[in-house]
Amino acid sequence: MTGVLEKEGVTLEELKKKMGEFARERDWDQFHSPRNLLLALVGEVGELSEIFQWKGEVPRGLPDWKDEEKQHLGEELSDVLLYLVRLSDICGIDLGKAALRKLEMNVIKYPVKHCRGSSKKHTQINVDRSTVNGDSGSAATDQGINSDIKSTS
Repeated sequence: MTGVLEKEGVTLEELKKKMGEFARERDWDQFHSPRNLLLALVGEVGELSEIFQWKGEVPRGLPDWKDEEKQHLGEELSDVLLYLVRLSDICGIDLGKAALRKLEMNVIKYPVKHCRGSSKKHTQINVDRSTVNGDSGSAATDQGINSDIKSTS
């Protein structure tokens, strides 16, 4: 696992492969059930939350934070990402594709003309789903979109 720091960017696929290799080398696959990985992920989210606890609102870029604090934040964010990537791999979910699909669904849930500058949840926005993006669409398509929206949060 050398040479990681020299790369400028990394893909989810590369992380997935490296996490799989890391677990196999240590014979940890036996412990990486979806449940165990989810619980580990939740624990890491808790550790991430502790960093921000009691700080109030924090400005973007963390201008008042020390380098050590930012490094610690990076480590905890990485723990969350790595467990999430591993969990998606073990569950057979293509995380990149799932994320892009979710973004596409959010475009429908939160049309710019109804949501710009608003923090309201999609259930608080009065939008006629049949006219989103200017096309009338079919009832079946609209029902499919709405059922997808209801099943995701």
